Amino acid sequence: MNKKIILMSVAFCCTHFLWAQTPQLLKVRKHFENNQHAIINEFVSLLAIPNIVGDSVNIRRNADFIMNAMTKRGIQNVQLLFPTNNKSVPAVYGEVMVPGATQTIIFYAHYDGQPVIPSQWAKGLSPFTPVLTSESLEKGGTIINFPTTQPYDLQNRIYARGASDDKAGVMAIINAYDALMKTGLKPTVNIKFFFEGEEEKGSDFLHEILQNYSSLLKSDLWIICDGPVHQSGLKQVVFGVRGDAHVDVTVYGSKRPLHSGHYGNWAPNPAMMLSKLLASMKDDNGRVTIKGFYDDVIPLTEGEKKALAAVPPVDVQMKNELGFSEQEMKGMSLAEAINLPTLNINGMQSGSVGKNASNVITTSATCVLDLRLVAGNDFQKQQQLVVAHIKAQGYYVIDREPTDEERSKYPKIAKVVLSSGYNAQKTKMDLPIAQKVIAAVQSTTDEQVVLMPTLGGSLPLFLFDKYLKATTITVPIANHDNNQHAENENIRLLNFRNGIEVFAALMMMR
Repeated sequence: MNKKIILMSVAFCCTHFLWAQTPQLLKVRKHFENNQHAIINEFVSLLAIPNIVGDSVNIRRNADFIMNAMTKRGIQNVQLLFPTNNKSVPAVYGEVMVPGATQTIIFYAHYDGQPVIPSQWAKGLSPFTPVLTSESLEKGGTIINFPTTQPYDLQNRIYARGASDDKAGVMAIINAYDALMKTGLKPTVNIKFFFEGEEEKGSDFLHEILQNYSSLLKSDLWIICDGPVHQSGLKQVVFGVRGDAHVDVTVYGSKRPLHSGHYGNWAPNPAMMLSKLLASMKDDNGRVTIKGFYDDVIPLTEGEKKALAAVPPVDVQMKNELGFSEQEMKGMSLAEAINLPTLNINGMQSGSVGKNASNVITTSATCVLDLRLVAGNDFQKQQQLVVAHIKAQGYYVIDREPTDEERSKYPKIAKVVLSSGYNAQKTKMDLPIAQKVIAAVQSTTDEQVVLMPTLGGSLPLFLFDKYLKATTITVPIANHDNNQHAENENIRLLNFRNGIEVFAALMMMR
């Protein structure tokens, strides 16, 4: 049977087997309804523990909380998995061995979070004091009390750092297993739980954990919970993620700040220099102009092209929602654009603006470039392509502050610092176990599940392939407007509940 027929057969099967109409889903849903206050209260307690990546004390508090939540549900062999000679970033592990099961699935999520700037959060919000709102604040939602006896409105949202990225995933996975146990439903696969504590830092030590515990982490599949459902609101199954790397660039002018009236038109202006340098990296159609930037991209397969063609169009919706009228890459949909490598400016700095602005030519200007990679790209090679481009613009490139001798010799100097990164990863959509995942997720909804070749965001999934030869598939649950990584992060309760149902279905997939 060829790949096209396999995909069509699964799509037909999924369309006509709707778990949403069977007793299994009704039992899981009823369990949530009957226990929603306890489930959400526990989730809120976890959200109240600060989880900024790198804060080892609070990261450990989060890990201990999750271990306790797993232990009290009867999950076995609960323990912390540590990198070599490092006790600050443990992964939390547990397992359930099911008699007669022939396959093992590891469910992954991470419990660390991005740094926060509390002053940027909306009035009444604090990153680690979870609050409930009637709906999205952007749509006029207001802060309300957490109910004690009345049922929750599933359109309510919880605002807190980690609410969607990714503590919702952690608790949805744990509560999915709990729902099966409490309702008499039986898992059909061996279940392993793996919750990481440094994903937002780039998973610097994850490879050591995978190597040190490779025998414990044997499996047929990793289910990755991170990121949002499709912008249309439909559930999605994602078969790849983009890689990620960063490049820090600083350009230099005078050794001391200069009065812009006395020295303007004469002294080099680092802000202007950097602006021109960055502008040279993209054309008016949004394509990266750096030589060789797209050369290594592996073309999409016919199956992937077919899946992309079936993705519901959301470009008009998202432009209206986000408040702009023209996309950067002209003539290309959002779904198509995230299947190409990107170069983004994460931040720029040179002098002050607003009430702190002054008539000065600064001594330097700096920026952080974010490179998102697709299958075929090597992150170190992509970084070097950026370096080569900077040199081609006439810059003398160094990795430290320039000396006086260098300042007098070279008219344009750029300090370039390359961070660690990781490559993209992709799983074949026509694998038999991939088709089981599609069927399981499809069985929880009456609407067609979106099949996405690559997620726009990045995860270090190539490590699972490199060190464990493992297959990974991503099943996200968060609402697309969750503000992950930014102020006012939130999770819609309907997405949280749906996540519990999806993971319960995956734990019983056949």
